[in-house]
Amino acid sequence: MVLKEQAYDIILIGGSAGSIPVCVSLLKALKKDQPVPVVLIIHRMRNVVSELDKLLSKETGIKKITEPEDKQSISSGKVYLAPQNYHLLFEEDASFSLDYSDPIHYSRPSIDVSFESAALVYGTKVLAILLSGANADGAKGLSLLAELGADCWVQDPATAEYPAMPSAAMALSDKLKVLTEDQMKERLHEL
Repeated sequence: MVLKEQAYDIILIGGSAGSIPVCVSLLKALKKDQPVPVVLIIHRMRNVVSELDKLLSKETGIKKITEPEDKQSISSGKVYLAPQNYHLLFEEDASFSLDYSDPIHYSRPSIDVSFESAALVYGTKVLAILLSGANADGAKGLSLLAELGADCWVQDPATAEYPAMPSAAMALSDKLKVLTEDQMKERLHEL
């Protein structure tokens, strides 16, 4: 019996304003035993205590959504949330790296930084999803991943609470799959 090769080594979901409800919906669509690590890069205010990890766990039923520490190994089947006020990078040894350099598009963590880092480490074995947001963060990184041949989805701007982020990505690449929330959920459930 030949085992089917896993399509992705990592799933990345980036979002900002208006993305939390869609993010919850997508996480619920994942099978409970899916082996691929999922990394959420969500913009949050820098100097305000955030319990987004606990909120997402409660809303999705995922027992532990972890904010990774610097040099922490990436484990199969886990869901990670980029830490507040750090850029999240990926290392060749399947670990995370945290970076405190300047914000990109006023954001740290920056979706672009994480997407571009994943492109260097995972290449085409990435599923990258860009959701609602009020600036262009994530557009450049998603475009790079798409040019490499990774599977890149963008929330249909007509369905996004804040369409600027998905629209910016679409302006940079014609290789993106433009999907509604329901279409993304259906595809995730099929993985």
